[in-house]
Amino acid sequence: MNRPLGPSRRFFVETWGCQMNELDSQRMCGQLMQQGMLPTRIASEADVILLNSCSVREKAVQKVYSRLGEYRLLKEDRPGLVLGLCGCVAQQEGQAALDRLDDLDFVLGPARVGELGEVLERLEAGERVVATGFPENRRYDIDAISRDGEFKGMVTIIEGCNKRCTFCIVPSTRGPEACRPKSEILREVRHLLDYGFVEIELLGQTVNHWREPGGVEDFADLLSAVATLHGLQRLRFVTSYPRDFSPRMVEQYRRHANLSDYLHLPVQSGSDRVLRRMGRGYDIASFRRLVSDLRQARPTIAISTDLIVGFPGETEEDFEQTLALVSELRFSALFAFCFSPRPGTAALRLLDEAVPSAVASDRLQRLLDLQNRIQAEVNSALVGREMEVLVTGFGKLPGKLAGRTSCHRIVHFDGGEAALRPGTMARLQITRSHPHSLLGSLLGATVVAP
Repeated sequence: MNRPLGPSRRFFVETWGCQMNELDSQRMCGQLMQQGMLPTRIASEADVILLNSCSVREKAVQKVYSRLGEYRLLKEDRPGLVLGLCGCVAQQEGQAALDRLDDLDFVLGPARVGELGEVLERLEAGERVVATGFPENRRYDIDAISRDGEFKGMVTIIEGCNKRCTFCIVPSTRGPEACRPKSEILREVRHLLDYGFVEIELLGQTVNHWREPGGVEDFADLLSAVATLHGLQRLRFVTSYPRDFSPRMVEQYRRHANLSDYLHLPVQSGSDRVLRRMGRGYDIASFRRLVSDLRQARPTIAISTDLIVGFPGETEEDFEQTLALVSELRFSALFAFCFSPRPGTAALRLLDEAVPSAVASDRLQRLLDLQNRIQAEVNSALVGREMEVLVTGFGKLPGKLAGRTSCHRIVHFDGGEAALRPGTMARLQITRSHPHSLLGSLLGATVVAP
């Protein structure tokens, strides 16, 4: 059955997951817009619906299929509607997704995002398409990206992952590591700065393991090259792997003021025994030293982390060590989840030592309660300080603008009569704190010229 997808048609993209997925969605939107299609925020108006999915946790996969079931109902009234499953669940499920859902038209893995146009051409010819796997040469057209916003640009520098953490499905869904050349990365960043973007976020599953293909330069060299580009106000990167952080990388925090005061550094557990079973390749002593080095290099740095609770075989003593680490290091934010077994991972062999779900849930709540108290105390210490925020637009509080500090905290404030567009740098005094946000009063603002 032919499905013409020419001009005046509309598309809807729903995205779940990490920043890599967000950027993949922007890439797909850009390709569709190049074909003359227009975006819509209402799924029932769309001629093409793409669900860009995450498979890091089991519940996310279940949610994907549930949402696809909802979108399939739209086809009863619109038989020409195109429905595509993209992202990590697409790579994980492949042909099985088409077999399971008769109304699903195509499956597109994250390494094949640049081939969306070709997939739609094959679809118009009557083929149901499975485009998964990891081609050696991945298409990445910087001119075919519909950037979300006008001040922050995300740039992929490394795709995939060669680590083999026993709980993680990413090597299966994102494939082996593939680094983009430094010259290509710098060209994309300059492209964004020329268009007026003021914040750049470098992306990768193990972003600090970037290496120049066929060369000797590493992530420290890339950070230095990007940080010195004219017009760059803030430089961020995610996600870092603790074992890959070198002293030269830490040194960049001393050298470049525009390197953000925020770093996400997943530790996953506070127990050396659990870390060994996770296959993380570092111990808590080395993690402590790294955090200490970072805070010496940049005393104002805010460090967040990830933690998995209830990993198979985790004892109460192991968990108490995690609580002790959180109390000691006082992270600015914490993302914690109960262990979720993923297909194809080594942790499946440990399920005979599974922690009962009620025990894991109780531990998770204890951890989150502790972190909420810590965050409230850490944020309270910021009251009275002057801080520069990058205005992001209107916030959740009625009549208030919102912005992000260099340490990635959300600040709500009254913009008064000043017309502060997103991308403006505003100077605020922090007047009040909450565990997950701050309130401030405006002292002044500067519109950053590209």
